[in-house]
Amino acid sequence: MNTLLLHPAARPLVFLLSLAPFLWLSLLAATDGLGANPQEALIRSSGDWALRFVCIALAVTPLRVMTRLHALARWRRMLGLFAFFYASVHGLSYAVFDMGLDLAEILADIVKRPFILVGSLTFVVLLALAATSFNRAVRWLGAVRWQRLHRLVYVAALTMLLHFFWMRAGKSDFAEVFLYAALVAVLLGWRIWRWVGLRPAN
Repeated sequence: MNTLLLHPAARPLVFLLSLAPFLWLSLLAATDGLGANPQEALIRSSGDWALRFVCIALAVTPLRVMTRLHALARWRRMLGLFAFFYASVHGLSYAVFDMGLDLAEILADIVKRPFILVGSLTFVVLLALAATSFNRAVRWLGAVRWQRLHRLVYVAALTMLLHFFWMRAGKSDFAEVFLYAALVAVLLGWRIWRWVGLRPAN
């Protein structure tokens, strides 16, 4: 399996699979297939995919450790960048379709609505992680500071959940929120359990 994951064709295949939701949404938008409120459908779907890709990226390390498929590590950066990509589509769709690219209105909305504020802060975190996801950034920051910075992905996962919860609270639709919350709890809980287990005894 490690050999398959290291095959030259694996990277473009994973890239295309990761891009497929965006291509599908673009096709639906072009063919009036997003329903009665296409703008809202695009905003919500792109946000959902941003959260999904954060979860997928967080799942790489547990899967790598438990299955010993060390080649999985090569996909973590790409998957994290796709989380940022879908978060960017989400934010841009909101700015264009909901706010008409009116910066003053966007800033007022951020101040007025807490879930927009949390979403905006999450995007800033993801932007910082994406901007420093390259090898040159690791050398510039140093390995220790780079690792500390990229642990903010755990914060991003939690704030994305809060943003998602507040969005669904208006319609009292929490089924998916609980599902993602359980998944994030498992992914972060595994890291806490492993960190505690690997600490040297006093």
